[in-house]
Amino acid sequence: MKSPIALLLALSLASPLAALAAADAHDHGNAAPHKLELNAGKKWGTDQALRQAMGQIHKAVSQTLPAAHSGKATAADYDAFGKEVSDQVTYMVDNCKLDAAADAQLHIIVADLMGGIEAAQGKQGAKKRAAGVVQVAQAANAYGKYFEHTGWQPIKLPQH
Repeated sequence: MKSPIALLLALSLASPLAALAAADAHDHGNAAPHKLELNAGKKWGTDQALRQAMGQIHKAVSQTLPAAHSGKATAADYDAFGKEVSDQVTYMVDNCKLDAAADAQLHIIVADLMGGIEAAQGKQGAKKRAAGVVQVAQAANAYGKYFEHTGWQPIKLPQH
């Protein structure tokens, strides 16, 4: 998965708009999928690196979400959460090897994860930090819905 996702990750950490431009530049005229889809009605395959990274992201969300929802998460909590999820995305990018179609679907999840990281780290304003954790949780739940990961449990999202 080292291909265009590594470039997208590096650019998205610097600027989400640059990441979109890079995605378009890399596109070569082939439209990337913009919504998640199953693989002919079945979940996409995964590899050990992807399952490991997503398992760690699930753990980070499960630990941070209750405090974020109750308003008790501190800036340090959000920063640590953002770093952990970012580290796992980097690991995923560096080590995951999926076929091209599954990889294209995973790009959608990674984009959502990166948006959540950015918000959780306060780059969209302090009031959006909790929403960033929720966005990462939603991306993780989408991963579980569209990718094969034995034992995966959806993250329970808080009710408003």
